[in-house]
This record gives sequence, structure tokens and C-alpha cells, in this order.
Amino acid sequence: MVFGALKNLFKEAGVKNVITLFHAPKSPASIRAQTLLKQTAANAQATATEDQASSHDAQSKTERSEFELDVQEGDPTSDQLTNIFEYLGADKIGSVVEGASTPSEAIRKVKANGDLFKRPVIVDWGNGRAVAGDNESEILALLKKPNNA
Repeated sequence: MVFGALKNLFKEAGVKNVITLFHAPKSPASIRAQTLLKQTAANAQATATEDQASSHDAQSKTERSEFELDVQEGDPTSDQLTNIFEYLGADKIGSVVEGASTPSEAIRKVKANGDLFKRPVIVDWGNGRAVAGDNESEILALLKKPNNA
């Protein structure tokens, strides 16, 4: 309860949400996801600037929240993987780590061979959401302001 209140306080203070892209620079899908995220971040920033110059009503109507894009080319940590699986659901583990069906198996596989971690994976840590792959509509849905924001 206290954590939620603090989280909302920081959001109200203008702290941007961090969106992490686990990226593979040689993957066309990952490049598409990165391009979409960069464009969306730039558009959100431009919209926020316009809104700040106008009434507060416009601010509450913006579709996308500002976010800081964190691009990671390295493998996620065990804790990050655990969170990603929690956000995606157990049925998506195999879509993120090749040949894995449980979180512990996936973590073990990634530690042994990071190439088994399939990129891109986009994670909204602050709102507990993730997308595996470059599906544009899923990525844009992840970036929309949550209902309780």
C-alpha cells in the first residue's frame, strides 16, 4: 500500500517511466521495435511539451506517457527474467527463451547460452508489463498510459 502511494507520488512529480528494450542490433525485428520505441518516445515528448503550454485538461487526455528508453544488448539478469515471465505469463516462456518451459529452466538456459534469449523483448518495469517480439500494436498498447495513471 505504501509502495503504491510512493510510486504515484513519483509519477506525479514528473519522473519518467523506464521502458527497457532487450535488443539485438543484427535482428530486423529488434531494429523495428527500437525504431518504433524511439519514434513513440519522441512523439510523447513533443505532446507533453505542447500540453504543458496549454490547459491541464489536455494533459489528462494524452494517450502515451513519457518514458525513458533503456536499450540493453546484454542478457537480462535472473531477477529481470523472473519479472519478464511474470509480466508475460507462463505460457510465453518458450517465446522468450528457446526450448524453455519453466522460469527456472529458462534462467538456467540463458546463463549457459545467452543466444537462447529471443530478442526483442520490451519491458515496462513500472507498470509490470512486457511484450516479446516486434508486434507494433502490442508494443503501442504497452506504451499507453495504464488506466490507473
